Amino acid sequence: MAVLVDKNTRVICQGLTGSQGTFHSEQAIAYGTQMVGGVTPGKGGQDHIGLPVFNSVHEAMAKTGANASVIYVPPPFAADSILEAIDAEMPLIVCITEGIPVLDMMKVK
Repeated sequence: MAVLVDKNTRVICQGLTGSQGTFHSEQAIAYGTQMVGGVTPGKGGQDHIGLPVFNSVHEAMAKTGANASVIYVPPPFAADSILEAIDAEMPLIVCITEGIPVLDMMKVK
C-alpha cells in the first residue's frame, strides 16, 4: 500500500470550526500533522485553534499550498464538501463522515 501522507503533506480541514473538525485537527496537530488551515463558509478571515479559516477550498489551497483535505462535516453537507475539494483539484481528499445519503454519494462518484 502506498503512503499518501508524510511530513511534507500540507493539510486543510473542511469543517474546521465545528466540534468534530476542531477535535480531530487538534489531535492531528498534536501528532505532528502539518495542518495549515481550515474551511468554513462564512467564517473566512478568522483564526481557529491557531489556524487561518477560509471561505472555500480554492482560497485555502491558493493561500496555504495545501495538498490534502480532511472533511469533518455533517452527513447532509459531506457530498458538497467532497465535490468542492474535487472542483478545486485537491490531490488528496479524506472524508470519514458516516451516514452520507446514498443519492448524494452517487453524485460524487
